[in-house]
Amino acid sequence: MNTPTPASSSSSKKKVRKNVLRGIVHVHATFNNTIVTITDVNGETIAWDSAGTVGFKGARKSTPFAASRAAEKVAGKVKRLGMREVEVRVKGPGPGRESAVTGLAHNGLKVIAIEDHTPIPHNGCRAPKKRRV
Repeated sequence: MNTPTPASSSSSKKKVRKNVLRGIVHVHATFNNTIVTITDVNGETIAWDSAGTVGFKGARKSTPFAASRAAEKVAGKVKRLGMREVEVRVKGPGPGRESAVTGLAHNGLKVIAIEDHTPIPHNGCRAPKKRRV
């Protein structure tokens, strides 16, 4: 009847990543953590790291040193893929904003532009009621 065929090459296909020369670094700096994501110019994620995945826990996760370590680690990942130039888009009010950018630059990536994409409300939500003491 139906005999099983050997595993075809399409099922065990290895994903091949082309050399990406330029990318966009998204730094999401909150008060508790800093997440560094590197995408190509189309917005597809290539590599990411955060202060938590690097090994920091608790209050040390929200330090500039942890953010720079996360940026250094993710820069090392994309340098192996051939990336040289990056644009940096920083979002959030956290303490790791500047140190993440310097961590990228110290690890051999050329920073072309730095943009601030922190969301600012234009009188959005209604404020909570006045506190009565």
